[in-house]
Amino acid sequence: MTMKKDSIVLYSALGRGHLVSMVELGKLILSHHPSLSITILFLTPPPNQDTPTSPTAFTCAATAKYIAAVTAATPSITFHRIPQISLPTVLHPHALNFELCRATTHHLRRILDSISHSSNLRAVVLDFMNHSAARVTHTLQIPTYFYYTSGASTLAILLKQIIIHESTTMSFKDLNMHITVPGVPKVHTDDLPDQGSCEAFIDIARCMRESCGVIVNTCDAIEGRVIEAFNEGLMEGPTPPVFCIGPVISSAPCRGDDNGCLSWLDSQPSQSVVFLSFGSMGRFSRTQLREIAVGLEKSEQRFLWVVRSEFEEGDSGEPPSLEELLPEGFLERTKEKGMVVRDWAPQAAILSHDSVGGFVTHCGWNSVLEAVCEGVPMLAWPLYAEQKLNKVVLVEEMKVGLGVQGNKDGLVSSTELGSRVKELMDSDKGKEIRQKIFKMKISASEAMGEGGSSIIALNRLVELWREH
Repeated sequence: MTMKKDSIVLYSALGRGHLVSMVELGKLILSHHPSLSITILFLTPPPNQDTPTSPTAFTCAATAKYIAAVTAATPSITFHRIPQISLPTVLHPHALNFELCRATTHHLRRILDSISHSSNLRAVVLDFMNHSAARVTHTLQIPTYFYYTSGASTLAILLKQIIIHESTTMSFKDLNMHITVPGVPKVHTDDLPDQGSCEAFIDIARCMRESCGVIVNTCDAIEGRVIEAFNEGLMEGPTPPVFCIGPVISSAPCRGDDNGCLSWLDSQPSQSVVFLSFGSMGRFSRTQLREIAVGLEKSEQRFLWVVRSEFEEGDSGEPPSLEELLPEGFLERTKEKGMVVRDWAPQAAILSHDSVGGFVTHCGWNSVLEAVCEGVPMLAWPLYAEQKLNKVVLVEEMKVGLGVQGNKDGLVSSTELGSRVKELMDSDKGKEIRQKIFKMKISASEAMGEGGSSIIALNRLVELWREH
């Protein structure tokens, strides 16, 4: 009789970043525990939302190509697509994920039943955006864990929000208070996600609180104080076990150097270029783009800038050219010191390039980790979701970046950006940050080596899975 293999199911949320991060987690688990088999479940956008221009675009064709490449390289990972369904309305990417996950629970139950019959299903790991799937896994009595792809500090604040929510009828934005959590700098309620996201995050936190544990993409070297607070049981209220096994960097499929960024960087002096990139959803108005352009000129620093513009009233179907978006003569005046590209650049390859000495980032956690792993100091310019919280952590706790300040409407002036870029690239404060992040880079690398804190946490987690 054939022995059934121990298996783990990882359930990815919708979109490129979520699928790639789940794959990277799966590869990490298998690299240390090759006797396990891993199945990755993934959602598919409804037919009317699977478009190459949507912010989470990872179309069926692109997904298939990526999965084929992973399967060829790592045969112990198998993929299972949650069947595509139609939804009546077009939704924002985050709302779309929540609704798709809820609407496909019958498919999830059938798939998990099938996997349970063919293997020893030890645990299901849910992307935190797929929290509603926990109802199915609990009904089937499968040990349920969450993969939280942000940091331990924001997880601690997320769990604290439930306690505040349960003690007041006011919205968080109306509370106008500082939130204190062990191991985390004070956070003002203004830095929390907007009210709509807040409610979703509270639901997520409740599900996490009832789970067997939360896997967090961080390590002692990056967030030591808050991890210690978790480990010593200092958090208020019920807290799930936390397993910090990062930094796990999402090596998204690289499309090459189509726009010549890397070859341009080859011609620049060491650590002289500031790189500006704001994630796939980081789009700016023309007013803000012009402020950035003027600020870069004022800073007198070399720069590589990835421009994404908002669609504005009066725009035709064709996206406006860089000449239309930026101040007159800007591209000509800065051609010796700067490079501007549209929409996409190979971020990981750019951050690892010797010529890059600073990174203006939207504070998405994956981008923060990529910068830490390459030892690149940051300028924090958060845009949405939990990014304002990440800014507080990286500026005040990790001390590996400076913050930019916007006005009451969120607009960052050319003077503010120019001053902060110059300070990051060319001041004693900038040198201190550079030294700090270089040390963090070494310690984070050690955490992921044999005997490092992240691998110890991973091994402890797998032991629990086998005991289940």
